[in-house]
Amino acid sequence: MDGDPAVEPELDSFSLTLPLPYRVAIAIVLGVWAWGLNLHYLSLAKIDVPSLLQYPSRPSPRTDPPHYLSTFRFATLLSIPLAFSLFLFWILSHRNPDLVIFYDFLPISYLCLLLGLFLLPIRHFSSAGRRRFLTTLRRVSIGGIAQTGQGKFGDILLADVLTSYAKIIADLFVALCMFFSSNGSATKRPDRGCGGQYVVPIVIAIPSLIRFRQCIIEYLRVRDSNTKNGGIGAHGWGGQHLANALKYSTAFPVIIFSALQRNLSVNHEHIGVTETTLYRLWLVAVFTNSFYSFYWDVAKDWDLTLFSSARNSHAHAYGLRSRLYFPGKEIYYFVIATDLLLRCTWSLKLSPHLDHFADFESGIFLMEFLEVGRRWMWIFFRVETEWVRNVSLASLGTPGQDDVLLGDYGSEPDDESD
Repeated sequence: MDGDPAVEPELDSFSLTLPLPYRVAIAIVLGVWAWGLNLHYLSLAKIDVPSLLQYPSRPSPRTDPPHYLSTFRFATLLSIPLAFSLFLFWILSHRNPDLVIFYDFLPISYLCLLLGLFLLPIRHFSSAGRRRFLTTLRRVSIGGIAQTGQGKFGDILLADVLTSYAKIIADLFVALCMFFSSNGSATKRPDRGCGGQYVVPIVIAIPSLIRFRQCIIEYLRVRDSNTKNGGIGAHGWGGQHLANALKYSTAFPVIIFSALQRNLSVNHEHIGVTETTLYRLWLVAVFTNSFYSFYWDVAKDWDLTLFSSARNSHAHAYGLRSRLYFPGKEIYYFVIATDLLLRCTWSLKLSPHLDHFADFESGIFLMEFLEVGRRWMWIFFRVETEWVRNVSLASLGTPGQDDVLLGDYGSEPDDESD
């Protein structure tokens, strides 16, 4: 089974149990639970995430629930109808292919409910947090980014999360496209060519394009600031923002070559290159994107010294930094190794023909699940790094602010995220 309905039209065993719309829903709900865990553990580590995100303080800290508890309540609100819908679907379909296809309105109905729960002003379920999320999502959805001190760090975090959800967002599009197609069904074998050969690749590219535009905006802000001040200021000339934009741009060749490889088997005479050439170009693009991103995770997002001349300093453990908030240096080495492994394992994350490299839909879902887990892990250390930067400025008598700049590219770590 290669995942292409034109080649293998029958539903595989995994899709009979967990059709594509439910997989999308589970990934979204899992992300809410993961964010609650981020907030909870970081609060235990004495890291004030709301202040980093420029989130308004609680009116009554003693009576209002902490932010992580509000997130857990909202995640529970999302999970209960999901579990009910899934169990009802299993009872009615009995893993019968015809019934699985017939009852596709159940998972689609839950996806509509999921959207409604984010939009409805339900009290006691993180209503303020949902409003803040939707406001931020509207801003970043076109590549916008807030000013420093007005929530810029939160914009960057959300846009980075969207890059990890790129394939899931594409699957959401595929499910809706199949549902609204004539004689279509959202629970049939996923047709990742739904809507046209290049629509899904474009959808996958949007989150990386969002972050690319944010980086360019940051560079232009630094350039304009230097122009007004009559010279290069403390933030440098903005090279780090351009380097980060370049990192996000390395995702585009992966998407393009992946789409060309998929279409080569459909209409190879119009592409003009051989399958071997496309595969080699794709391999180079994937290698560049994965290892550039890994380097940025470690050296820039987490401010670790593994790739710098300071890695042998006696002031800190090898490859780390002097100030660590999480217990034990071993956890940092474990996270570095895990991030490298998942970056390489997820080298197919942007590939519209991912199903050509996985034998089953379960393999595709596993890859998406691993990327969500990698991003969840990444957030812990990205937020810790931002907190360390703020504490360092505070110790120098400078007020902390979100998304601190600590020099230009090739100098000290900067503010950009993955």
